[in-house]
Amino acid sequence: MRYVLASDNEHKIQEIRDLLPAHVQLLKQSDFHIESAAETGLTFIENALLKARHATAASGLPAIADDSGLEVDALGGRPGIYSSRFAGEQATDRDNVQKLLTEMVGCAIRSARFRCVMVMLRHEFDPAPVIAEGSLEGEILYETRGNSGFGYDSVFFLPDRHRSVAELPLSEKNRISHRAQALQKLIPTLL
Repeated sequence: MRYVLASDNEHKIQEIRDLLPAHVQLLKQSDFHIESAAETGLTFIENALLKARHATAASGLPAIADDSGLEVDALGGRPGIYSSRFAGEQATDRDNVQKLLTEMVGCAIRSARFRCVMVMLRHEFDPAPVIAEGSLEGEILYETRGNSGFGYDSVFFLPDRHRSVAELPLSEKNRISHRAQALQKLIPTLL
């Protein structure tokens, strides 16, 4: 079965492709010259639905979309849905990480989580979207550690593994990540 993934993030696309069963063919929205949907929702679910609806309407294929981000307890859940643009619309991963570390100066509470909401729509007007969620608990480091991953991986510490996500082998990250958890719940619904 063919699905369009409502994303242009190459890291995310590869992570999802690596986790899908062989019978699922995942095409990027850019394969159809689809521009990214405006993320105007106020929640991860709203944004994932907006992206999936946009991709399926433009491609005619069932769509998979996710919205994910980092929730930091000491920052009242920020950056949340604004994780990829925490330091501004054109921010790089490095810019976002630096802003996070700057805002965390003096914070004793370091608990945080990566959260992912993934949806699948069979068609543009699907009245019963499949929604799956995953989260990964951890802590924010005081400085970056590791060279793998993307986004906030280098400052997200997993106490049970004594490493940042950026220090994990890709195979281990793909097994435990918030995105992997959500996708594992979604896979049984894919034709």
